[in-house]
Amino acid sequence: MNKRQKMMRNRIVISSIALLLTFIFNVREMGVAGLLIYLAIYFYIGWDVLLKSAKNISNGQVFDENFLMSIATIGAFVIKEYPEAVAVLLFYQIGELFQSYAVGKSRESIAELMDIRPDYANIEKDGELIEVDPYDVQIGDIIVVRPGEKIPLDGVVIDGNSTLNTSALTGESVPLDVNTGENVVSGSINISGLIKVRVEKVFEESTVTKILELVENSSSKKAKTERFITKFAKYYTPGVVFGAIALFLIPTLFFGEQWNIWFERALIFLVISCPCALVVSVPMSFFGGIGGASRSGILVKGSNYLEILSETEIIVFDKTGTLTKGTFDVTALHPESIDENELLEMAVLAENYSNHPISQSLKNAYKKTVDSSRVGEYEEIIGHGIKAEVDGKIVLAGNDKLMIAEGIDWHDCHLTGTIIHVAVDGEYAGHIVISDEVKPDSKEAIAKLKSLGIKKTVMLTGDKANVGEQVAKELGIDEVYTELLPADKVEIVEKLLTETSKRGKLAFVGDGINDAPVLTRADIGIAMGGHGSDAAIEAADIVLMNDEPSKIGTAFNISKRTLGIAKQNIVFALVIKFAALLLGAMGIANMQMAIFADVGVTILATMNASRALQVVDK
Repeated sequence: MNKRQKMMRNRIVISSIALLLTFIFNVREMGVAGLLIYLAIYFYIGWDVLLKSAKNISNGQVFDENFLMSIATIGAFVIKEYPEAVAVLLFYQIGELFQSYAVGKSRESIAELMDIRPDYANIEKDGELIEVDPYDVQIGDIIVVRPGEKIPLDGVVIDGNSTLNTSALTGESVPLDVNTGENVVSGSINISGLIKVRVEKVFEESTVTKILELVENSSSKKAKTERFITKFAKYYTPGVVFGAIALFLIPTLFFGEQWNIWFERALIFLVISCPCALVVSVPMSFFGGIGGASRSGILVKGSNYLEILSETEIIVFDKTGTLTKGTFDVTALHPESIDENELLEMAVLAENYSNHPISQSLKNAYKKTVDSSRVGEYEEIIGHGIKAEVDGKIVLAGNDKLMIAEGIDWHDCHLTGTIIHVAVDGEYAGHIVISDEVKPDSKEAIAKLKSLGIKKTVMLTGDKANVGEQVAKELGIDEVYTELLPADKVEIVEKLLTETSKRGKLAFVGDGINDAPVLTRADIGIAMGGHGSDAAIEAADIVLMNDEPSKIGTAFNISKRTLGIAKQNIVFALVIKFAALLLGAMGIANMQMAIFADVGVTILATMNASRALQVVDK
């Protein structure tokens, strides 16, 4: 509870005790002295409401809850309902305190994320560590991160190893181990060892800066439901004010009814009519949903995107880096005339001087230091592979075209992936399968989305048909399009958009630079933020910080729940409001019922809205 909330709590407690004492000592019967006592309590508990009302009127903003409370309570004094006037403001302030506390809890979750902002960076100079502003660090500079410190900028570890706490970024509580040569992102907390990091991005382009910008700007993009409530309140509030005036004037002027009875009914009507429950709880539902998502490592750029996601019917995926790891690894060794170790060794030695990604994959699988002295003459045959002299033998490593060109009797592999055939001195030695592995949770993600009501899942890839179809079949994806260029992806998304229903939406999930146009064209774009390109993150509407496809289901679930809570509040508030307004106009509702219809409904709706902060991922 902050200072302002404590002051409000104290005012409420003191005013409640004072109001209770007025009943005990029958202050109402003390005449002018009693009136002055009630006025003192009234101004103590409600001076800020009266002041806001006066300021708003001077600025031309007449019709708001402060105006309604002021008119209703001043009117209560006119008809000598002093305790009721004080009680209305007292309960109104209790509702405001509950609302402030609930909003504060929502803001705390965002503040936890904001705490990732680094205060300084350590640069080593003359054997000493100097703290500098992260803005002053340039690309290529070496920074030192000690245990317990935040990593201030994105970079590569050049010395040391440690364990990082990345929960503020990814929502994952499991620490991440990092070693020399591995990437680290700003906002993570170094837990164990001292590491030296070569900076890869300036602070303005770093992960932490982009995250904070996304969160800070998220409230500016309102959902249709929020915009409806804002527009509704704009017409509703003046409508009920004129309705209260009519309720008082028509019976008294045209039907000769007693003015004091209908004046009190008009005041009750005004108290009931306050739209606080709607104006506060609906935006808070979305704010809570965004906060809950951020705690799960899902950054939503605006509440409108939560609403769009909840209406999504078709989800389209890029393959490489989204559903698969995006790193090519040796997944199978099939030797013929030599054993597995020798097959891999011959391929690695032959590929030793190549910079091709396939060569790097082979070296990663070998996990030993390559003895370059064993390699003699070397020839790279473009589009075919490598021909090299290894230990005095002629080794061929490449595709089937190389085997055919050299007259080697080879055979194909039943597995899907890139096949590296190896031959030694004209004899077929076997083949190695290199493929992009599917992420561990991709299959779970697809199944989860279908269980949540997604009608169709689609995968787009530039890979060959056999590779794409194999991955789609393994994951249970409904449709797959292969051998695509970036422009082809946009064209297919355009076609799929026509298949959605009138209210249905299409989401696209990607991570690469070439995915940016498709992310922009889809109804909602979702980017992998951990290793995704800056262009994809910039173009997307939602960013998954830990690159796990299963988080898409979590985001979808959060959006559905947030919309459900917002709609519950709208229905609940409107039903209670209109029922109470009708009862008030008929003279059945008293001032106590009016207070519940305003303050009670606001408190209940606000408490319900705060549930959006809790991520229930089923």
